[in-house]
Amino acid sequence: MLKIHNSLTGEKEEFKPLRPNEVRMYVCGMTNYDYIHVGHARMLTVFDLVQRYLRSSGYKVTYVRNITDIDDKIIDRAAANGENWADLARRFTAAMHEDCATLGLQIPDLEPRATEFIAPIIAMIQILIDKGFGYAADNGDVMYSVRKFPGYGRLSGKNIDDLRAGSRVQVDDAKHDPHDFVMWKHAKPGEPSWGSPWGEGRPGWHIECSAMSTSLLGSYFDLHGGGEDLKFPHHENEIAQSCAACDSPFVRYWMHNGFVRVNEEKMSKSLGNFFTVRDVLKTLRDPEVLRFFLLSSHYRGPINYSAAQLAQADETLLGLYRALKDTALTGAADPAELERFRAAMDDDFNTPEALAVAQSVTRDLNLAKGTKDAAKSAALAATLRAMGGMLGVLQQDPDKYLKRSAGAGGLSDAQVDALVAARNAARAAKNYAESDRIRVQLNDAGVLLDDKAGGTQWRRA
Repeated sequence: MLKIHNSLTGEKEEFKPLRPNEVRMYVCGMTNYDYIHVGHARMLTVFDLVQRYLRSSGYKVTYVRNITDIDDKIIDRAAANGENWADLARRFTAAMHEDCATLGLQIPDLEPRATEFIAPIIAMIQILIDKGFGYAADNGDVMYSVRKFPGYGRLSGKNIDDLRAGSRVQVDDAKHDPHDFVMWKHAKPGEPSWGSPWGEGRPGWHIECSAMSTSLLGSYFDLHGGGEDLKFPHHENEIAQSCAACDSPFVRYWMHNGFVRVNEEKMSKSLGNFFTVRDVLKTLRDPEVLRFFLLSSHYRGPINYSAAQLAQADETLLGLYRALKDTALTGAADPAELERFRAAMDDDFNTPEALAVAQSVTRDLNLAKGTKDAAKSAALAATLRAMGGMLGVLQQDPDKYLKRSAGAGGLSDAQVDALVAARNAARAAKNYAESDRIRVQLNDAGVLLDDKAGGTQWRRA
């Protein structure tokens, strides 16, 4: 039985969806004003894993991941570029989609954009005003009155009286209370705006997700996810708005992934210590290496990013693909081994333990290949591929994967093939000095040769 650590209660709980065999999940997606970095990639990969595993467990899943396409950061970046804000948001949304596809992320069932939900946002704000949770401030903004919601702070464990204005609380003289937050921003000269009962303006960030999630999944749904940094204030504010507007609990299970850290600091654009996915992939053998690295640590904990960690992920993944090389595709997976794998995944998506099971299967597979046990090899290979399928890895052709070079430069596949052919010709002519020279050249380029009865095979080191 799947158990999930619920951020709302701080406990690992048995997963029981609100509707039998159906899961409705919402994940806070990207604000697209720049290329995504490795920290973003972790969040995207974690929840891609969650929805994959839920589907593999037999659930009908509706996976919603939103796009924030109107925001101060988008407006500021567009102004700095001399670019239309909507064009900039579309451009970086397209780039995000490209990066997600490269990382093997499956497309969400629904991908709402904030600007498409202006009417539901306005309607929810009006409900909150009518119920006494919202008010029009003197400066033209519409605010949420935090103290009117008695459960505020439950998700993040924060006491409202302990929050200090000026730290995570924006100071604004127009607020009735320093902790109140904006739901509708009045229009400023030159900024995009929409008409509303309170005048021209645009939605605040928090109300966007409340309106989109409840519009698409209902007032009470199963899973809501996002990065640890969204727990407060974003998700806390979502709860306050949605529960007050809909008179319902809003979300049953909350999930938050840990940070990617560089030199013991969170990777973020604001700190300037981020690495874009596009730049990182230029250094890797295959995008799957980055996905494998991101899944190698438990999703709730921090993960340290470094070239050494990526190299370790690369070598581990190479070992798995080497085991799959020269194995039949006709075997049936071992149910007992799959049960061990699922037991790890059912424990709050414990990917490190699940990968340990996969490594155990890999060792058995190598032994079976060594003893020429074709039937056992086929079964274990099928088992390993099935495990990889739940994680979104190990689905490529092993021969092609193993021939890819790590990083930019080096010899192309065609160049390697030509050198191997030249070496074979030298050996046939008994020109062993030339044969050895070519082997050394290939070895220096990171290409390893394996002379077999059926011919010479090669792979990247």
